Amino acid sequence: MKCPFCGEIDNKVIDSRLSKDGNVIRRRRECIGCDRRFTTYEQIEEIPVMIIKKDGRREVFSKDKVRSGIQKACEKRNISMNVIEDFLDELERDLRETGEKEIPAHVVGEKIMSKLHEIDDVAYVRFASVYREFKDVNDFVSELKNLLSKQ
Repeated sequence: MKCPFCGEIDNKVIDSRLSKDGNVIRRRRECIGCDRRFTTYEQIEEIPVMIIKKDGRREVFSKDKVRSGIQKACEKRNISMNVIEDFLDELERDLRETGEKEIPAHVVGEKIMSKLHEIDDVAYVRFASVYREFKDVNDFVSELKNLLSKQ
């Protein structure tokens, strides 16, 4: 690590600490050349997961975009943000653990619907109506019949 003050490459680590979530290491370093101290942060470089959309476009997985959709589906329901955030973390972890660099959007959508089905049936139907592009009331009725038959 190059010293930001004198440019010397030789330095020693004085102290190392994990961040609160354990994903980053903070290191205090001391330059051998000028004896000044500086801080560096070390973290894993994550390769972004690409989502293959229905029309063939590819875009980087966006936790914020998924959060927005789930929040709309859960609007005015008794579902805490902690439950939503835990689900988002679990979803992102699952996608990364597949080892795939590109994942079809329908796989992500089905995972979201499956989890929403566990959390809240109304949120599930709301999300499904947008995700599956319901055209009319018959699509809603059909989905509700499927939902009721599974209970």
